[in-house]
Amino acid sequence: MSNVVVIYCHPYERSFNHAVLRTVVEALNEQGHETHVIDLHDEGFNPAYDAEELRLFHEGDTHDPQVSAYLSMLRRADTAVFITPIWWNSIPGMLKGFIDKVMKEGEGLSHTIGRFGVQGELTNIKHTYVLTTSTSPTLFFRLFLGDGVKRIFINQTLKQLGMQHRRWINFGGITASTPQQRERHLAKIAAMTFE
Repeated sequence: MSNVVVIYCHPYERSFNHAVLRTVVEALNEQGHETHVIDLHDEGFNPAYDAEELRLFHEGDTHDPQVSAYLSMLRRADTAVFITPIWWNSIPGMLKGFIDKVMKEGEGLSHTIGRFGVQGELTNIKHTYVLTTSTSPTLFFRLFLGDGVKRIFINQTLKQLGMQHRRWINFGGITASTPQQRERHLAKIAAMTFE
């Protein structure tokens, strides 16, 4: 049994992303994992820095209680699951703000700065899943739009933070998809073994 943190970033509860969230939580519960959901929009997370928050960043401190709670949850997790749409070829601003504000610099936090740059402290997260949806088909996104989510968010940002065994699953062409295609995708997620 793992301690799993699900980071969910979509404002509309009738979205397909919300169906993915429900499916993931059901699968995690059926597999006996301890599951914690961070619903950034529902919890009213403020992704923007103010001057005081930025001043406290290099001290590894915050004046936002949500930031402290979220980082504490990640520090205790074995597995992280990100559920988000791809907007304008990247992650939404809310999720970028989560990374910006929650990932605090300092020993025992999310990262330290060493001689060769960022050294991840979230090595406790042994498995990382990024579940996305995109209007563009996945192959088109990868070949012609720069593959930014995988190339930057997954293979750079999450790797720098120390998150291990990163796996990306995208449901591309969401706008033109059929109910049967969406059901098949949800069934694929329901059948996943989360470690």
